[in-house]
Parts: sequence; structure tokens; C-alpha cells
Amino acid sequence: MVQGTPNVIGFDDGPFPKRDEEADFVSVPLVGAVYARDRLDGLLTGTCTRDGDDATSSIATIVRHSRFDEHVRAVMIQGVTVGGFNVVDIHALSSQLERPVIVVVRKVPNYERIERALESVPNGEGKWATIRSAGDPVPVGNVFMQFAGCTLEQAASTVHLHTTHGAFPEPLRIAHLVAAAFVTGHSHGAA
Repeated sequence: MVQGTPNVIGFDDGPFPKRDEEADFVSVPLVGAVYARDRLDGLLTGTCTRDGDDATSSIATIVRHSRFDEHVRAVMIQGVTVGGFNVVDIHALSSQLERPVIVVVRKVPNYERIERALESVPNGEGKWATIRSAGDPVPVGNVFMQFAGCTLEQAASTVHLHTTHGAFPEPLRIAHLVAAAFVTGHSHGAA
């Protein structure tokens, strides 16, 4: 049996204004929850641009410039997009950080709807290509997963290892709660 990676960081974005509510440039908070098995070891924060092209480099920079860089052996992300349509290139991120990247979602995205929405977003075609390069989400327990820099078995074992309360891995659940509280003053919603 393949053993899961115990030292991971889970990233999620905080709430942000929709395109018609504010100026074109909006900084979106990113929160990373660092875990060693079932213990929260730390939190990291950074930003990316709403609908921008800096998600991959932002996450890489947050990890690389943290005191947890050597500790973290895999990166989890809740979905391949953050800050609206700021797409994470999971293969490039895995290569830059030299460790696996695992994307976890509750349900398979509606790709037809996403492709249509990207028609009105700058660099929509490039973003669409990056989304599709992540591959089709694979069912693992009660969630779906995409991965880069590891095997399906390693990714599934890592997700399973960190899923202790409910259906979602703790690093992503906590990153979601903290990101919401960071912006609104209180946590809300399910990860």
C-alpha cells in the first residue's frame, strides 16, 4: 500500500468582490494551512489577482519564502482556480516547487459552463487550456481529485490521510475557514 504524504499545505482563497462590484484590479487573499499529519503547524498568507494570471507564481512564492518550505512535501488546492478565473497550472507549480500538487473538489466542474464564461475573461483561451491540462477529476472517496508530480495512488493516499472530519482534507477545510474569516471577520460555508 502506498503511504500518503504527512506534511502538506492546503490553499484556498478568501471571498472577493465580483467583477461588476468593483474596479478591474482586485487583490484576492490566499491562505495556506500547513499540516503535519493531523496537527496544524502554521498558516501562510499571500494574494493573487482576481481573474489574473499570477496564481501559480503566487502560491509558489508563498511556499518558497516561508519557514515551512523544507517541511511541506505536497501542496493541496481547492480547485484549479483561485480568485475567480486565476488558474493554477498544477504541472508548472509542481515543477517549480519540486513536489506534488493535489487539487481536491467536491464535484466535477461544469466544463461547458466554464468554457463559455472564459470567453469574456482576458486570456480566456489560455486559461481554458491550463484548466484542461490538469486532466479530468478522478473520484476518490466522496471527493474528486487532479494531481501533478505524483501517482494517483500517492495523491489518493495523501487525501485519505488528511481527511479526518467529514469528506474534505483538513488542510483545505481550515484554509477555507481562515480565508473567509480573514476577509469577513468570521468563517462561513463548507470547504
